[in-house]
Order: sequence, then C-alpha cells, then structure tokens
Amino acid sequence: MMLTAESPPTVIPPTFFGETVTYVHHWTDTLMSIRCTRNAAFRFEAGHFAMIGLLVADPATGKEKPLVRAYSMASAPWDEELEFFSIKMQDGPLTSKLQHVKVGDTILVGKKPTGTLIVQNLHPGGTLWLLGTGTGLAPFMSILRTPETYERYDKIVVSHTVRRVADLAYREVLESLHLHEVLGEMIDGKLVYYPAVTREPFPVQERITSLIEGGRIFRELGVPELHPDRDRVMLCGSEAMNGDCKALLEARGFAEGNSGERGSYVLEKAFVTK
Repeated sequence: MMLTAESPPTVIPPTFFGETVTYVHHWTDTLMSIRCTRNAAFRFEAGHFAMIGLLVADPATGKEKPLVRAYSMASAPWDEELEFFSIKMQDGPLTSKLQHVKVGDTILVGKKPTGTLIVQNLHPGGTLWLLGTGTGLAPFMSILRTPETYERYDKIVVSHTVRRVADLAYREVLESLHLHEVLGEMIDGKLVYYPAVTREPFPVQERITSLIEGGRIFRELGVPELHPDRDRVMLCGSEAMNGDCKALLEARGFAEGNSGERGSYVLEKAFVTK
C-alpha cells in the first residue's frame, strides 16, 4: 500500500525498517533497480540479503500485512543508501506490485540481513569467480563495490549470463568500475567482466556450464581451468543453475563453504522468482 497525502501514517512492523524510495530504474520490461534510504542501524556484509517488500491489504481482514521476499543488497556496505535489483512479473505476488513503486513510496527492509554468499566463507587468495544469472548479479554488485574483495584476491572474474542482450543490466557500470574514484586503483587490472547471452546473437552465446565444461571461458580469458587450490567460486542464479554448477565444481574437488567452515565455493539459495 502506497502512502498518499490523505493516507493515515503507516504502521511499520517491528521486524522491518520503513525506507523511502529515492530512485527507480527500469532496465527492461522484466528488470528494475530500486534505491532507498538506509537506517543507520542497518548493517550487512557484501553478499548478504534481507527480506524486502511492501505492506498490502489482507483480503480476509482488510488489515495491512507485510508481503516480502529475499533480496540481496546490490549496494556496498559503506553506501548511504540501499540498492536492490529485481525482476518484474505481472502475476508475481510481490514483484507485480513492487514494479510500480515510485520515488517517495515506502518499502519494507528486514532488520536482519543474512546469507552465505560472503567472502568470509571462502578461502582467500587466487582468482574469485562470480557466476550469476539474471538478477543473481545483485550480490556480486555489492561484492565488487567493496575494497576487501580486491585485497583478498589476485583476480576477480564476474560472469553474468542472461537470455537477452538488454538483460545485461549494470553492464556499463561493470565495464567502467575501474574508473571509480575510490576503488579504481584497486580494481585496475584485477577485474574481468565476461557477459554471456543465451537466446540472442552475442559474442558469447552459451550457458555458463557449457562455457566451463567446454573450456571456452578459460581459453578466452587466458587462464587455467578451475581448480580448488587456486580458484574460489560464488554462485547465484536459478535453482537449476546453482545445482548444475554445484555438481560441476564438486566433481572437480571444490568444497562448499559456510559460516562454520571456509570452502572453495559458496552459493546463494535465496533467489527472487516471484
């Protein structure tokens, strides 16, 4: 429910912050980004997600209740605002409504960010591979905007696979991140962006699993094939993509990391589909 000049003050549930939308960008008819204010008490690690959503009227009672889903922060932990990257589905319980938010509207942000997709769950050193599909790029945008990432790894490769060329959101940001006034010197020479498209003509028109199994991504980047002794991998995509890549990595000797024990790869299971 959106606030208007005539609306009574919205009562924010105690487990959420009520944040004000400051920026909305529609990449395509199915993708959008939202920025909002950030409560000073909200702290997170790059790669974390939080429950994000809106207050909607319950059809049974008429009372407002939270409608939320897990969203990774695309903004850096040091950013004064929060940024989220979302799909838009006309029949999605949340995204059908979220796609209509405007600057000045209120969105809910859960007070307890969490998630396994953080560099602290990986061994340091070597090359960090960030493999994502669709809006799975979101946590990687936060990770790539964080100085610690470049301090921990010799090289970072971000591979973003989408269906259409227009779906390569943040492409210009990633291609110019080495010019960032704060991170530029740390990034220069370390960050490699490797986009791929599966359903339209593009220089790289393959799924990430095929690129890895066939070795094309390694040949084109001039690096050795994945090995757990020197490579660290983060996965964030659909269940199918995560499952296929997980099997591919473990067949090569990679071990999954978590908050209790560091590993050579981690994956994010919280992925917004509706």
